[in-house]
Amino acid sequence: MDFSLTKEEALIQKMAREFAEKNILPIAEQIHHENKVPQEIIEGLAELELMGIPFDEKYGGANAGYVSYVLAMEQLARCSSGVTMVLSAHTLAVSSINTFGTEEQKLKYIPKCCNGEYIASFAFTEPGTGSDPKQITTTATKDGDSYILNGTKRFISNANYPGPIVIFARETETNEITAFIVDKWTEGYSISEPWKKIGLHGGLLLDVYMKDVRVPASNVLGQPGQGYPILQLGISFGKIGVSSSSLGGILAAYEEGLKYAKEKTHRGTPIAKFQSIQLRVADLAMLLESSRWLTYRLAYLANNFKNPFVFAKEAALTKTVVCENSVQAARIALDIHGSYGCMEDYKISRLYKDAIMGPQIEGVTDMQKMIIAGVLLKG
Repeated sequence: MDFSLTKEEALIQKMAREFAEKNILPIAEQIHHENKVPQEIIEGLAELELMGIPFDEKYGGANAGYVSYVLAMEQLARCSSGVTMVLSAHTLAVSSINTFGTEEQKLKYIPKCCNGEYIASFAFTEPGTGSDPKQITTTATKDGDSYILNGTKRFISNANYPGPIVIFARETETNEITAFIVDKWTEGYSISEPWKKIGLHGGLLLDVYMKDVRVPASNVLGQPGQGYPILQLGISFGKIGVSSSSLGGILAAYEEGLKYAKEKTHRGTPIAKFQSIQLRVADLAMLLESSRWLTYRLAYLANNFKNPFVFAKEAALTKTVVCENSVQAARIALDIHGSYGCMEDYKISRLYKDAIMGPQIEGVTDMQKMIIAGVLLKG
């Protein structure tokens, strides 16, 4: 086992950290309060090839793999999880096109996603589905060489940006689930106002409405009726982004806890001298290191992908542990701050609100445990 980073990986990690500290950290509170990632941030990410880290250079990507993607996401999320929420959902959708798309589809969409002209979306969830694809009600009706899509998708990231959206719908003729690449803002496509989330501000969640949206049959992703395997694998890859974003939140909470413990004094003594605070600092370090190596390992498995069921289990396990650790780390760092941790003047209050979103998105914790157990108990 080799735990060292390659020169390329270390360079991408350093580049992402420097970009985040220079461009994102100074406006992190602005992003949180305005609930908007400035366009210049998106352009900066694209210029550094961070919008297409794992994808082939042929399609405009950096061809740097998922370990580099995780390293970059960790450093970006350290400054703003709202920014990484946009990037995570984008990379999830592009990964699906990259894995299952035709060469024509890849050439049409991926280069513009990598250069920031497009920001991609992935749309499975509906008002009544939860995490159950068997309850999908969005319909796809064959009409000549096209399909007509009707329905509503809920909590969709990046639905307001131009670009492709991978939509899962039930074919009316076969009752099977098919995946489609839809161009956002095509006729019949509309969105709701953003949901008012607790945290992860800047990464918008919106409802998508489709009223007789016409999609060419050439935009079917994979094969008709084979949408469920695409959904399963896509969600697994999406957990890489969520896990690395939560990891960045743990890193930020760790740093904020240490900083406050060293600077805050009680009767002239830094509270870092108190044993109770030292124990909390140790807790933060353990949460950070355990989460980091789980997430890095998941990225390694993504780069060396073999069995989709085993990968789904590892992705669910990592997502569950790291997101739960993120909540715990933020709470510990908040406790170190005492009453000041509840004040919005302090960064830890934002980190805590961001952290508690993690276990609830990309599949709730209990659903992840069911995936893990289902693979372990199979056969």
